[in-house]
Amino acid sequence: MIVVNDIHKSFGKVRAVRGVSFDAPDGKITGLLGPNGAGKSTTLRVLYTVLKPDQGSAKIDGIDVVGDALKARKRIGALPHGAGLYPHLTARENIAYYATLCGIEKSRVESRVESIVDLLEIADFADRRTKGFSQGQRTKVALARALVHDPQNIILDEPSNGLDVMATRSLRKLILRLKDDGRCILFSSHVMQEVAALCDDIVIISNGMVAIDDSADGIRKRTGCDDLEDAFVAAIETVEAD
Repeated sequence: MIVVNDIHKSFGKVRAVRGVSFDAPDGKITGLLGPNGAGKSTTLRVLYTVLKPDQGSAKIDGIDVVGDALKARKRIGALPHGAGLYPHLTARENIAYYATLCGIEKSRVESRVESIVDLLEIADFADRRTKGFSQGQRTKVALARALVHDPQNIILDEPSNGLDVMATRSLRKLILRLKDDGRCILFSSHVMQEVAALCDDIVIISNGMVAIDDSADGIRKRTGCDDLEDAFVAAIETVEAD
């Protein structure tokens, strides 16, 4: 479970996040949405443990991301937007290297890598160097890397970026399977169709604050909009008008 409590983060005079709070429970997919510059990426970076909040706290399964960042990381599988791969390593080597960094025993690394290669159906290019991979191939390998240590909490930032229709459908099935396994999934996307299809709860951030936090149906009802995209715009406009 991910719990964010009143986090603030500024960069000089820019107040990127101003009191964001929300919960992402186990066994659910929680959507984190917001326009560019809303503070969404900063919030995610706090959860990745690469940024420290100026105020407030964030916990992963009760572990403080600032007080015990290394322990918190072991509970997270993160797919940041534009995650880089080592171009001169094969896909399989990239995944194995990350498995080792996550503390998986040497004797288990090969079998774990093979399992995740099969799960994500990337065997066709698993032994090629990642230099020259398509965006979709890079995304799949980065996702495999994020899941190889079998994390309880999974943070996905634009996971379908660059994927074709069939790969997107496959990814959607995987995310739902992870949910059914009781994982906590925090899912960020600009594609409202994906959000509506996958997310149990949605947190919309604007101007560094939570504009609304509810189910898709709840957000539509509270904003008076039948379409989720219209509801998103309405929630954003409410915050910007304040």
